[in-house]
Amino acid sequence: MERQELGYVAAVEGAELTVVLGDDVFATVTVGDMVVIPSSRSLVFGLVQTLLTPSPAATVTPGDRHLARVALLGESLGTEDAAFTFQRGVSHNPCLGAAVCRTDSADLARIYAKPSKSSVVVGALHQDSDVPAYVIVDDFLGKHFAVLGTTGSGKSCTVAVLLRSILTAHRNGHIVLLDPHDEYAAAFGDMAEMVTPDTLVLPYWLLDFEEMVQVFCSTGQPYREVEANILKDCVMAAKAEYLRGSSGGDEAGLTIDTPVPYRLARVTELLKIGMGKLDKPESSIPYMRLMSRIDTLRRDRRFSFMFGQLTVEDVMGEVLARYLRLPADGRPMTIFNLAGVPSEIVDVVVSVLCRLIFDFALWTKRGTGVPILLVCEEAHRYVPRDSAVAFGPTRRALSRIAKEGRKYGVSLGLITQRPSEISETVLSQVNTLFSLRMSNEQDQLFVRRAMPENAAGLLAALPALRTQEAVVVGEGVPVPMRIRLRELSADERPRSDTARFSEVWSGPCNDKNFIADTLDRWRRQIR
Repeated sequence: MERQELGYVAAVEGAELTVVLGDDVFATVTVGDMVVIPSSRSLVFGLVQTLLTPSPAATVTPGDRHLARVALLGESLGTEDAAFTFQRGVSHNPCLGAAVCRTDSADLARIYAKPSKSSVVVGALHQDSDVPAYVIVDDFLGKHFAVLGTTGSGKSCTVAVLLRSILTAHRNGHIVLLDPHDEYAAAFGDMAEMVTPDTLVLPYWLLDFEEMVQVFCSTGQPYREVEANILKDCVMAAKAEYLRGSSGGDEAGLTIDTPVPYRLARVTELLKIGMGKLDKPESSIPYMRLMSRIDTLRRDRRFSFMFGQLTVEDVMGEVLARYLRLPADGRPMTIFNLAGVPSEIVDVVVSVLCRLIFDFALWTKRGTGVPILLVCEEAHRYVPRDSAVAFGPTRRALSRIAKEGRKYGVSLGLITQRPSEISETVLSQVNTLFSLRMSNEQDQLFVRRAMPENAAGLLAALPALRTQEAVVVGEGVPVPMRIRLRELSADERPRSDTARFSEVWSGPCNDKNFIADTLDRWRRQIR
């Protein structure tokens, strides 16, 4: 098929070309178009990233020159062939004066053809809605991914499309999703195990020392440091006693961070014993603070998922099997609804979950474990750029997964509407980026720096993307592309729609029963 000629190569700068466009076609070229430069040795493909008219006149005149800057993406070696094979990277740069042509639907279908590796369809190309957009499953999941975009750009729906597409093809997956706003339960239905504050079980003895200090000790120095040292001694003694009493457990290698059960009542007894040995009454204040805090937590029903167990049993295996879906039993995903978890302890809950997932993979014998995907919504809360505002253990747990998780089969999915506020160190470990509409200049600049591909032309479209349109780059896709994600049915959509002000405010609100219901749910802490 004869391709339409658009112009010729006027300059070659590394992986970029400057193209002079023909007077009769320049108005039909847009940013993001795919072009091809045929030669006797190869077909070189590139994306239009900038259009300009140097020294423009007040009106369009025949003497104007119209230029396009093209970023090279890949090539097909050899002479032109109807069944060419596209590969990323360019070994033979085009020559000056080479003709630049518009790609047709057949070209796009071959460039974005279904990869030979395991892959799933998540949408269609922006340039041609008949060409499906594929994600390479192993590269997408195994090397971390991020979904970035402003509020209302379709992040939640994008996550639902990606995960549903993967789980539909792999029903024995193992996905853990942290949901701070109770959005995703409606999107996955019977594909997911829902964990709410009422069904969450996370025994206090799973806390490591830093998490214990955050939960039990006073804020601010010097109180926290003094209380932490006292707490450490008591908890170590309680753990050692439990091990000795449970079939003669081995105390060798026991540390304050070892996930071994212990009785909180015994910790309180040890605090009283320690306080009784003191000579000065004022020295007992740290002990009294600790006992008061422990008593408060045990009585507060909001913390029953951590302190409400009547007996102390080693249920760590059951907890991990349930949360990591081992086996999946037809529900390959666990969604943690964190909306009802008390704000003062939610960071600790996230820290424990992330740490347990990584440590379980770390200590699993090589070759016997299963890959696990952790999806973290509102990721800027947990791994912010400013480490001073982060909860240290949570930040370290997620950073460790980002840096080392791939070696042990733990992958990370980061979802955020403020990429400029997320840790650059963590985001730099992400190899596939789904960038949705972004209007904030800082966020756009941050994404440009994080992009692993030369895709400036695609990124220029970020402020103008429609809802559920995305620019996708990285190792999880065959070629950088702008796509339209597939539509979700009503029962597949997350519960994240904006309130319908105009509809609700069109009539009076005469039903006041919802106020009493809301107050009842508020007081009983039931969402």
